[in-house]
Amino acid sequence: MTTTTTPFGRALCAMITPFTPSGALDLDGAQRLAAHLVAQGCDGLVLSGTTGESPTTTDAEKSALISAVREAVADRASIVAGIGTPDTRHTLELAREAEKAGADGLLVVAPYYSRPPQDAIEAHFREIADASALPLMLYDIPFRTGIRVEPETILRLSAHPRIVAVKDCSFDFLAAQRVLARTDLAYYAGCDEHNLALYAVGGAGYVSTVSNVVPDRLRAVLDAFDAGQTTQAARLQQQATHLIEAMMSAGLPGTVTTKALLTALDLPAGPVRAPLRPADAKTTDELLSLHETLTTAT
Repeated sequence: MTTTTTPFGRALCAMITPFTPSGALDLDGAQRLAAHLVAQGCDGLVLSGTTGESPTTTDAEKSALISAVREAVADRASIVAGIGTPDTRHTLELAREAEKAGADGLLVVAPYYSRPPQDAIEAHFREIADASALPLMLYDIPFRTGIRVEPETILRLSAHPRIVAVKDCSFDFLAAQRVLARTDLAYYAGCDEHNLALYAVGGAGYVSTVSNVVPDRLRAVLDAFDAGQTTQAARLQQQATHLIEAMMSAGLPGTVTTKALLTALDLPAGPVRAPLRPADAKTTDELLSLHETLTTAT
């Protein structure tokens, strides 16, 4: 591949799903947060992914969220709807509903828990791609699903006209480069610590949880790299490392740390749904301190 495609933009936020204090879906909050994220540099919003607590939101809530965010951002950003489930039939239903609700693309994770073999995973993705007119982003995150989408499977799937992108959380940098070298798939970093590294070898950008709280700082990394300021890009990525580590690798799910920090910043978030539990005050204070350090860095 000689040219990186960006079918959904470069800087994508894996947006949290705001809830009211009672735990109901907060559509007004979702619209306000979406508008804020786009104003701060997000090209696209990924809804109802892991960060969006998709395992604990209903099908109706997922559709309502897409419609509300579409209304809020209009055509200023792409909307990619997370529709992955371990059930192909259910995933097909969510794909059709997401298309009706106004999504621009679909994020489809490998079917988890049952751990199907590679030919079954491939058939799962193909059936979903055939069922909707929307482009697909494959989601490879084996430490959550229990199964890898192997590079050879991705290579075969790349021939499908509606399979256009990959969200890569495989932590297999060589495999990502192998696929990049042999296909036109848009590869998005799904782990914030890889945002610049994958971009530098031909990736399309990122799908970031941390961009919920520092969207402008993460976009600046890509902007600096595109401007040929590679040393500056590396410095900006390094500055974000402490916050990325605290939010994503300090023992709590990214959804929990993100909602804690958004709430502290007076942005829409609300509680997490069980079985997740909120961050404690000490953790929230530490996150807030790291956020301030990053956002005031020069």
